[in-house]
Parts: sequence; C-alpha cells; structure tokens
Amino acid sequence: MVRTKEQYMRDLGRMKPNLYYDGKEIDRLDALQVPCLNTIGTTFDVFDDPDFKDLIQVKSHLTGEVINRFTHIHHSTDDLHKKQDMTRKICQKVGGCIQRCMGCDAANAIYNVSYEADKINKGESNYHENFKKWLLRFQQEDLVAAGAQTDVKGDRIKRPADQADPDMYVHVVEKKKDGIIVAGCKLHISEASVSDELLVIPTRALRPEDKDYAVAFAVPGDYEGVTQVVTIHNLREREHFPRGFMPGATDSYIIFDDVFVPWERVFLCGEHQHGGALALLFGLFHRHSYSGCKPAIGDLVTGTAALAAEYNNIAKASHVRHKLAELILVTELGYAAGYTASDLGGSKVYVPGVGLIPFGPGSFIPNSIYANVGRCLTGENVFREAEIITDISGGIPATFPHENDFVNPKLKDKLHKYITRNPKIAPENAAQFWRFVGDMLCSATGGISLVGGYHGGGSPVMEEIAITTQYDIEARKTMVKKIAGIDDKLNKERLGNKQLNSSKMMVHQVDEAVAKK
Repeated sequence: MVRTKEQYMRDLGRMKPNLYYDGKEIDRLDALQVPCLNTIGTTFDVFDDPDFKDLIQVKSHLTGEVINRFTHIHHSTDDLHKKQDMTRKICQKVGGCIQRCMGCDAANAIYNVSYEADKINKGESNYHENFKKWLLRFQQEDLVAAGAQTDVKGDRIKRPADQADPDMYVHVVEKKKDGIIVAGCKLHISEASVSDELLVIPTRALRPEDKDYAVAFAVPGDYEGVTQVVTIHNLREREHFPRGFMPGATDSYIIFDDVFVPWERVFLCGEHQHGGALALLFGLFHRHSYSGCKPAIGDLVTGTAALAAEYNNIAKASHVRHKLAELILVTELGYAAGYTASDLGGSKVYVPGVGLIPFGPGSFIPNSIYANVGRCLTGENVFREAEIITDISGGIPATFPHENDFVNPKLKDKLHKYITRNPKIAPENAAQFWRFVGDMLCSATGGISLVGGYHGGGSPVMEEIAITTQYDIEARKTMVKKIAGIDDKLNKERLGNKQLNSSKMMVHQVDEAVAKK
C-alpha cells in the first residue's frame, strides 16, 4: 500500500507519546510539528504527480509491486540516478531538505552489510533474512524511517569500550534467548519525531574489544523504553503575508533505557568489523543523497542571490555576475560528482590497499570517491553561499520591519515608498522577498540549516579522510615519475648503500671496542 500524507499523519497520531520538547510531553501531531509534517508529507503528495511519477515510483525487487522510491533498494545505475534527481526535484519544491532520505540510506547500507555478516558467520546468524522481512513491511506499508547513527561519544579521545560510561555509545547490555537489551543515546537524529521506525546503526570503525557496540536494529519510534527529546526548527509564523511553502524540521536525542529488541529486528550483533563497514556505508549512501538535496539548495541560493540583485537594481553589476557564477559552479559540480558516483556505482566497495571488491547480494552502491567529493565540496561552501547572499542583499534582511507595520494605515504607504529600490518591482513583492531572505539569513532556523548543511552526513574532514584513503595516490605518483624521468632503482641503490655503510660502521665500532678491552 502506498500511503497518502493524511494516512501517514493518521498513523503517527496513533503512536504512544514519548516525545519531549522544551520540558513538556508533546504529541506527534502537535502544531509545532506540522511544518515538518508538511515537508516530509510532500514525499507522499507527489507520488501520483505526473511531474514526479517517473522518479518516485519504482518496482520492488522483493515483490514486483510499485513502491515509493524512498523505501527502495537500489539495483542499477538508473536507480541511483533517479534517487539523486528525485531528491533534487522534491527539495526544490519545498525549498530545502526533504527529510526522508535517512531511512532509505540506512536501509540500503544494512541490506548489504547484513548479507556480508551472515557470510562470515557461516549460517550461524540470520541478519539478512531478518532485514528482508523488515524491509518488506517497510515497502508495503510505505513507512518513514529515521537513520539513527550518531552517538554521544563522551570523551571523544577514547574509543567506545574505553569510555568511563558505556552508554556513551549505544551498545548491547545483554544477549537473551529471544533478543537483546540495548542502552545508550543517539543524537542529532533528523525527523525521528515524525518517523514510523528507527533504524539504529553504528557510528564508527570498531575494534574487537568494541564488539558490544557493533549493533544494528529497528524499533518503532514509540517503542517501550525509547524516549525522544526533540528540537523543532520552525520559522517565525506569518500573520498577514504567508510564504508559498512553510518548511519545518526536527531533530531528536533518542534515549534507549535498557530496551529489549527481539532477534527478528536485529541485523548485526557483535561483528565489530561489519559495524565499521555499516557506519561507512551509511555515510556513503547519505553523502550520495546530498548530491541531490545540496544542488537543490544551491538552486535556491542562486535564485535568491539573483533576485536580491534584481530587487536592489544591481543585476547588471560585474561583481554580481562573478558571484552568481561561483554559486552555479559549486552547485553543478556537486551534482556532477553525485551523477558520476551513480554512473560508476555497482555491487562493490573500496578497500584501502586492495581496491574494489564484490560486496553484498547484488544491489548497487555509489562510487565512494565521487560521492565524498561532491558532499565535501558543497558542504564546505554553505557559509560562503550565505556570505554571497548577504553581500548582494546588504543590511535589509537584518533590520526589515515586521509584518504588522505593513498593515498599519499610518505606515504602509511610507514603508512601501522607502523599501523601493527597483521601480519595476512592486513594493509588496519587495517586502515579501526581503522577509524570505530574512528567514534564510537571520532566523534561528536559518542558522541551524547552515550548521546542518556543513556537518550533515559527516563533517568535511570525514569526507577528506574517505577521499585520501580511497584515492590511488601512488598511481598518480608513478605517473609523474615516468613523465619526469625518475628512476626508483637509484633510490633503492642509495638506500642499500646507506644500509651497507651503516652495517660496516657498526662492525667497525664493535671491533674497536673489543680491541680496547
């Protein structure tokens, strides 16, 4: 069954209360969550829209039935391309993050890693079949899942098993005949408060002694023992001049207080090497998603900068053209990197020192280098993009009068007079635009979006590590040596002579010492 937005909200309304916001327990359909529900609800609204149908509708590899692509496992480069284009197009519609990719990305990562873990365990575990059963329901009921990865981490110098408090990373407290007991906290988990399910996965590479932290599982968002402390990111309410679309977002600290998880919902438990692989693979899928959403935000930023120049009547200034070109370059390079990651995708992962190796049951994984390049490039530019809009806009967004001033009969005409900079632009439209720019640059939510754009899916340093450890730098050095005419044999001979001379010196010193005795 493919759900409608109304059915999605109805199902959320039936969930048990376990959300807390600003010290108070709230319902999932609380008015504060409605902007977020409207944003993620768009992924249901556009399912039958002719403009989106080819991107969002796809056949399940499990059943052959048409499902929502946000619940799909990628099985071709076309799947990866369409996931990227679907994300960009829906994000353009809502003016920012569409918020449903985390569950899709986590599902694709678990699908592959659970299979590999079972292979290593030689039939002693049933992780992949467990996950496929969960996935079948995920697809047939058109569920929304949050990808719960980031741990609190405690003393960040120490690894999981070395922490003074073991709950600093979500971990297995006890294994029982019918399931496991887990404890800990996941934080920064986007849209967990409006998700049907929570997909919990490790956050980092793990050692053998960290095996209790190599755990992956799924539980409902309102599950017994699970508490969510929610932050809600809404823009200031408009009283007289509404936006065309009012977005919203939420994040949760998800606290697991000795939560029992039945084995059929467990997809990894103790396989430390696969815990690290799962963390990296989720990051890869999620960074590939950014190659859709971040270009969409780049489209929004470019349009805003161009309108700011037009409304300030400086659109023909040369510095404006240079800044617009810079925005376009970053936006489209980010998209191109993601497109290439899709095109070079396959059923393989990169292992440093080994190269690409087969991985998983045959689904498609985006190319890691290009997915990380695109995410790093666009993530590092979010504050530069805000700087460009600020430069072109001037100080207007920061000090713009409030809505009620524009409906006050004594002020309305005067304000319309004094905010007009381009005689071709109606003052009502100018006012609406500067309110929009104020939302983007000067609101709490705007600031949060910048931090999220920089860190979401992994900080740029994590992408740099992935890029430099997976890129074949030695092959490039060899290429340059050949062109430059460098002979490595000379280096080896020099090293050999040094070692020989060093050995002779040691023998001479020993002989001298013996002679003195």
